[in-house]
Amino acid sequence: MFEIVAFYLFAFLTVTMFSITVFTNNSLYALSSLAAGMIFISAFFFLLEAEFLGAVQIVVYTGAVMALYAFGMMFFDSLSTVKENIKNPRLVFLLTGIASLIVVLIFTAPIIATNIEAHYPINSEWGNSQQVGLVLFTKYLVPFEVAAVMLLVAMIGGIILAGKKMDVSYSELSEEQIDKLEEEKER
Repeated sequence: MFEIVAFYLFAFLTVTMFSITVFTNNSLYALSSLAAGMIFISAFFFLLEAEFLGAVQIVVYTGAVMALYAFGMMFFDSLSTVKENIKNPRLVFLLTGIASLIVVLIFTAPIIATNIEAHYPINSEWGNSQQVGLVLFTKYLVPFEVAAVMLLVAMIGGIILAGKKMDVSYSELSEEQIDKLEEEKER
């Protein structure tokens, strides 16, 4: 009974937080509700007794990804309006819907399939973190290390790009001056 009530509570809170993220115009509200939604998603992992994934959800997504979004938002002027030039919005909507449907079908196919069997049986004496660690550092050691090197290269690239000095501060210019500077750069 507790699990059912907790599931519906966290489902409602998660959908509410992500709805606020999508529909708000304030970037601070969007970032805060995105962080809250990610924390509520970790509650589902804890309800499923996947403590390791719940902790990773909180640490990696809520911590690191939100810090990345916050630093990214500092580089953009959130008060300026974005002008989109979409020639055929119905085509864009149709292609987006088809892509979303394909992604949903890809993720639901293993759930619907009946011939799925586990290659590594679960040892009930071990905890969830020990089982994940065993598989991660035996079978998937090389991809794990490759991902670590790729993240290191991305971090170094981000530091180098952030360290480059910008010759003009766009936040202090009017829109006409920004447009004039952009036209000069294109020449």
